[in-house]
Amino acid sequence: MDTRTAIVTGVSRGLGKALAEALAGAGWTVIGDGRTLEPAEPGGHPNIRAIPGDVTDSWHRALLVETALETGRLDLLVNNAGILGPSPQPALADYPHSALRDVLEVNLVAPLALTQLALPALRDHGGAVVNISSDAATGAYPGWGGYGAAKAAVEQLSHVLAAEEPKLRVWWVDPGDLRTQMHQEAFPGEDIGDRPPPESVTPAFLRLLAARPESGRVKL
Repeated sequence: MDTRTAIVTGVSRGLGKALAEALAGAGWTVIGDGRTLEPAEPGGHPNIRAIPGDVTDSWHRALLVETALETGRLDLLVNNAGILGPSPQPALADYPHSALRDVLEVNLVAPLALTQLALPALRDHGGAVVNISSDAATGAYPGWGGYGAAKAAVEQLSHVLAAEEPKLRVWWVDPGDLRTQMHQEAFPGEDIGDRPPPESVTPAFLRLLAARPESGRVKL
């Protein structure tokens, strides 16, 4: 049986790094990317192929899919890479338009563009798409307007993709508040040590892949 292959974006730190290492530990081949990634395996795991780059670049997205297909198959795409936007986060009355465009480009447009490239290979093996979301997509939190709007759009995009691709699984996953650099940026100067580390949700993520429920929103 061929080894299952996943593309995971944003593996240089935080949730992406934890997910990549969990998948690799479970026997997957992982193609991982990140803007600050060094060309070496995260955590030193031989099953992770690290490709530095920015997911908003079309050539980089193409390289991720081409590298995955060198293994002979693609079973999973995890669109994890994202940006928070300005820190501290401004109210919508003061939100810079250029910053909002960047937030939408990284969190919404780039994941769709990468998914479009990956779909033919995912269809071949009845694969899955995981789009990382947030409770900011469904709740109204002051200061979270830009990021929350982007994640709300990600959830609707995922919902439509699930309807259009019934042979695939499409899950939009809310991992909860985690002790990550991005979450710290959302609360500059505050102690977020009470949040669980990103590694705490990886067992639930692996159970999701094993159980393969119907497409939909998942809270880890």
